[in-house]
Amino acid sequence: MKIEIWSDYVCPFCYIGKKQLEKAIQDTGFEGQVELVYKSYQLDPTTPEDTNESIYESLAKKYSMSLDKAKEMTQGVTARAKEVGLNYNFDKMMAENTLKAHRLVKWAEQQGDATALVEAILHSYFIDAKRISHDDVLVSIAEQVGLNRDDVLKVLASDDFKADVEVDIQEGLQLGVKGVPFFVLNRKYGISGAQPQEVFENTLRKVAEEEGLQPTLKMEGSGDAGVCTDDSCNF
Repeated sequence: MKIEIWSDYVCPFCYIGKKQLEKAIQDTGFEGQVELVYKSYQLDPTTPEDTNESIYESLAKKYSMSLDKAKEMTQGVTARAKEVGLNYNFDKMMAENTLKAHRLVKWAEQQGDATALVEAILHSYFIDAKRISHDDVLVSIAEQVGLNRDDVLKVLASDDFKADVEVDIQEGLQLGVKGVPFFVLNRKYGISGAQPQEVFENTLRKVAEEEGLQPTLKMEGSGDAGVCTDDSCNF
């Protein structure tokens, strides 16, 4: 089955939803039978790349509230993130423009697989509070997942893949994507937001049934102790 994921790298629920989907795929036994496609979305494309505005300052400005209220606003998200094993670092996060991160992921897809890069960018922002709109940070993240430094620098110094990002955003709007994360399964079912875990699992099972997919066996115990093979148990 094919799952397309519209998300942004400064969206806290996108990382939570990603972890929920990965767990659902594992728990339902469909690992290796799911193709994940990451689609671009920008919550605020007007954010300057060189801003030194904290996430609290950004939220306070956006919602016309005090910094204390902005901090309170993130507490529930922090608690939700912990439920899926993520320790968000809102105190050190800054507002970031994500266009370069999206362009880099589009390039990485052409190299074979962007899965590791997507995870690394999200982890770098939400856990390590890295400046993911800065070239040096993105280069470091890309190198950590085995991508070539010189190639990454060339992509970041250009406008390559900007059109691809815009296509994703427009495509999402046509499908009714008004917020992220947004998961589209086989272009038939949509899941909006970081829904309860059973929503992900039930939808995966529904699509798998339609596709005729069978879950892989979950092995219990360890090793092959007490097992007869063709070359053993010849009494």
